[in-house]
Amino acid sequence: MPHIHDKIDFTVEVFVVHDDRVLLRRHDKYKIWLSVGGHIELDEDPNQAAIREVREEVGLEVKLKRIGLSFPKENIDYNELIPPVFLNRHRINETHEHVTLVYFASSKTDVLKQSKEEKSDELKWFTREELEKNSYGIRESIRYYALRALNNFKK
Repeated sequence: MPHIHDKIDFTVEVFVVHDDRVLLRRHDKYKIWLSVGGHIELDEDPNQAAIREVREEVGLEVKLKRIGLSFPKENIDYNELIPPVFLNRHRINETHEHVTLVYFASSKTDVLKQSKEEKSDELKWFTREELEKNSYGIRESIRYYALRALNNFKK
């Protein structure tokens, strides 16, 4: 999706966990390991964007993980969203930044189906040991989020 604003956009990142492994993709443009994610579109909320981005990029249907408290459904007159686990703001280039909502999610399968439009250089399900060893040169912030995701889905 094109940028919504010249200076700053809101994006989602989703750390998908299946069978004690977390999915990362080697970004085709930046050539670094990242989670699945992308821009929040004007007609969707962040939860919808997170689920859509995972479906579009890797063909998985996921369930977002709620961490923390939720409001009793019978007492509210609006749709409560699952809050992100983390928020960050980072520079994309000299004139543009992203505010990113980071989610954890689970998938019932590890079978990936990349679309032609959303193709990544490489996709890999990482184990805890691979993340801790870090022979793939994954950025510290991505490793931190990925390890936290694995901790939240421990069996």
